[in-house]
Amino acid sequence: MNLLVTGGCGFIGSSFIRQRLHEPSSSLAKLVNLDALTYAGNPANVAEIAGDPRYVFTHGSIADAALVTRLLATHEIDAVVNFAAETHVDRSIASPDPFVQTNVAGTLCLLECARRHWVALPGALRASFRFLHVSTGEVYGALAPDAPAFTEESPFAPNSPYAASKAAADHFVRAYYQTHCLPTLTANCSNNYGPFQFPEKLIPLMMVNALAGRALPIYGDGRQVRDWLHVKDNCDAIWLTLRHGRLGGTYNIGGGTELTNLAVVQNICTLLDEKSPRPDGRTYAAQIAHVTDRPGHDRRYALNCDKIRRELGWTPQVNLNEGFRQTVTWYLDNEVWWRGLFGRAQIHGPLRAGLREAD
Repeated sequence: MNLLVTGGCGFIGSSFIRQRLHEPSSSLAKLVNLDALTYAGNPANVAEIAGDPRYVFTHGSIADAALVTRLLATHEIDAVVNFAAETHVDRSIASPDPFVQTNVAGTLCLLECARRHWVALPGALRASFRFLHVSTGEVYGALAPDAPAFTEESPFAPNSPYAASKAAADHFVRAYYQTHCLPTLTANCSNNYGPFQFPEKLIPLMMVNALAGRALPIYGDGRQVRDWLHVKDNCDAIWLTLRHGRLGGTYNIGGGTELTNLAVVQNICTLLDEKSPRPDGRTYAAQIAHVTDRPGHDRRYALNCDKIRRELGWTPQVNLNEGFRQTVTWYLDNEVWWRGLFGRAQIHGPLRAGLREAD
């Protein structure tokens, strides 16, 4: 397989690339990584595989039709996995336009280029071609505390500009399957965590702020519930979906482990107390500070993953407690990586202070 991965220098995309190229039984002949290297795209995330002869990096945008067309043809691409996206809700509230340009217009451009490439393929290659779009469970909106988890049949009800842009992209993917029969697949994933996550998201931000002696800002009462999924499990599920998913299908990928944001931060503080105690002997939990909630903040997400279990046999393998422990250890051991990110981008809202001051 010759695979085009977009957004492969970001958090989830880089994990997917590292896993696929490290896999002993990998069927990949070539993996092309197309990334625009915006603030969260970091070549250091894939440095360990940069010398692999199967790996090709191209700096560019999924909205550049000429570039995408050339890559598809030159590298005889057999499948596309689209991770490229603007993903941070706070940023989408402050400035939604980049989310529309990348998540909607960019995905549409990628779909159209893929369609033209696919139509021109000879019979066997045309039959095996795949386009997998990576999306989010946030397209479904918010759940009541006692409501059943979202299924693939749940209606879309996005509540942030980010979620709305991903919902629009999902609709275009569906439309290209229904209208053009382009062999598409969509993965709607829950909240990911793990190594190499840019420190504006909850877990790495709390790590950086805690170690810098800054406040650990939690929106509102911190009782927002999220379904946590280790990035390795997510990438394994995406790869399985690409190879064996039902064409035109949508698959929810979740960890089945719901925690409040407050509980997540408290867990991180406990692990840091154990692994890197504060000099004054106090707990890192003393740094927790509740701040004004953000507009339209969804109260709860949860994904029903019965479909991917039933059809593809996937279940998450990383235990949440062990996954959190491994993640905290990774950030402690890789301070050079996250300190190297300072100055790359402004962090929005009450999440700014830690990154500004930790350097």
